[in-house]
Amino acid sequence: MQIKPSASIRQNYNEIANLCKTTGEPLYLTKNGEGDLVVMDIEAFGRREKMLKLREELLAVEEDRLAGRMGISPDELDRYLENVIDEVGSRKDA
Repeated sequence: MQIKPSASIRQNYNEIANLCKTTGEPLYLTKNGEGDLVVMDIEAFGRREKMLKLREELLAVEEDRLAGRMGISPDELDRYLENVIDEVGSRKDA
């Protein structure tokens, strides 16, 4: 974890940007010795957002499982999707 004073982003933007890109980690900026901002590379941010979304989806599925709510099996999903595709194909032919 890197920590820098907030003034460093104004004075050394290219250095800060390069540091974020090469480490792939967020950079914590302080103001008057207190935490103020977090700066990170856009690709690292995108990966983090995807990971958080996946984690949220997995938690929702786990909550459903623990509550006894059943989903459908992969085979059932496959049959359902095949039926939908067949139905759409039938409509185009009509």
